[in-house]
Amino acid sequence: MSIFTIILATIVALEHFYIFYLESVVTQSDTTSRVFNVDKEELARPSVSSLFKNQGIYNALIGVFLLYGIYFSQSLEIVTIFVLFVLGAATYGSLTVDKKIILKQGGPAILTLLSILFLK
Repeated sequence: MSIFTIILATIVALEHFYIFYLESVVTQSDTTSRVFNVDKEELARPSVSSLFKNQGIYNALIGVFLLYGIYFSQSLEIVTIFVLFVLGAATYGSLTVDKKIILKQGGPAILTLLSILFLK
């Protein structure tokens, strides 16, 4: 794996740990409200809070498995699988929620995938 791929994939992992933090730790914060464009009152609803926390765990696991693939197993296949997973989620989000998601969440994943394809 090239150093550039390692750096980009690490950024993708850190981004997902940040999403986890917003969704699962500071679920009802002003920042979470702003980032996800959801009213704080809506975030305070128990059902919405539960859903956010559940989503947060998935994002944390993406980060964990990316870091595992990058630093522990040094497996390009594992990194590629999880980068494609992020890209799939970002594509779905951009089609169903907000077109900007493909750049915000998917941008680092796209760059990582390009570096995997061309730099290995």
